[in-house]
Amino acid sequence: MTQLAPPALRSDSREKPSSSRDPYYDNAKLLAVVLVVCGHFWEPLIEQSGQRHLKALYLLVYAFHMPAFILISGFFSRSFTARPQQLRRLVTGVLIPFVLWGMLLSLFNNTLSGAHAKIQPLTPVWITWFLIALFLWRLTAPIWHMLRAPVTIATALFLIAGAYSLGAQLSITRVLQFLPFFVIGLTMRPANLTWLRETRWVKPVAIAVFGVAGAAAYWLAPRLGAGWLYRSSSAIELHVSYAHWLAQSAAIYAAGLVLTAAFLALVPNRRTWYTALGAGTMSAFLVHAFIRQALVHTHTYDRHALHHPAGQAALTVVSIALALLLCTRPITRVMKPLIEPRLNWLFRQDGTSRRLPA
Repeated sequence: MTQLAPPALRSDSREKPSSSRDPYYDNAKLLAVVLVVCGHFWEPLIEQSGQRHLKALYLLVYAFHMPAFILISGFFSRSFTARPQQLRRLVTGVLIPFVLWGMLLSLFNNTLSGAHAKIQPLTPVWITWFLIALFLWRLTAPIWHMLRAPVTIATALFLIAGAYSLGAQLSITRVLQFLPFFVIGLTMRPANLTWLRETRWVKPVAIAVFGVAGAAAYWLAPRLGAGWLYRSSSAIELHVSYAHWLAQSAAIYAAGLVLTAAFLALVPNRRTWYTALGAGTMSAFLVHAFIRQALVHTHTYDRHALHHPAGQAALTVVSIALALLLCTRPITRVMKPLIEPRLNWLFRQDGTSRRLPA
């Protein structure tokens, strides 16, 4: 049976059999989600260890891993035109999981901490911000296709958003600040990626870009707060002037765009041993959060070994292995009812929308 890509990173066109799928896209999705998992497992150590090399690596990964993930999501949303069947998949594959996984993660955190934090369905719980953001981005895809300068307008909205404190509901600040990457992916032509993938001199340049970025991240580690890279705060919330926020956010946006292009240039074109795992990225994205939270609440990060490079290297290896494991077919099959719930009872069987009476 052909395994389909997870709904958040799936094209809205009919999937091809796995034998005819372009391995490049599965490779890109898999590598991006591995970076997401590693970043989340490093995060509790950043402030605790105070080690410059770890924070530098964290800043480097956070500069581009979500921009890359989001740009790929936008690329796979190019065929979304809000047809009834597409809207149905958007609700069952993105909106319902956002509500469901937000509740599960809230209950899990409450159980581990012994707290009784109120569950707020419209306020994303940690990683679930991406699901509601994807829902809103994809829902507006037909509008971006209509505009003359979609990337320019999306960038303007991102920059304007920094002037206001928009609150936590629907993670609207992140929705707007990451919006340009989705719109860039949405408006990209396959030829753009082909150029990155197949032009020989691009890969050496991409390696050099990461080398320079790594050195810059090491220099910035004591100077830059990681909160700037989360794209969840305005100038007011970061306690800086709007001019300061504008300049620094624009620089971070440009760096994210360059590093995303470099990352996409380095993704293997050929089928690899991990290519098939690229179809299970949403399982890894959602499930790893529970394991990471369990480690936090059981004070695993207080262990002395994790405050030394050898322990951090071991944690990285474990994080990569976990990400790969959670993308395997047995895990994705078990998780499918929670990631892609069957809600046939919710929709009209003819697949059409109900017409209002004249």
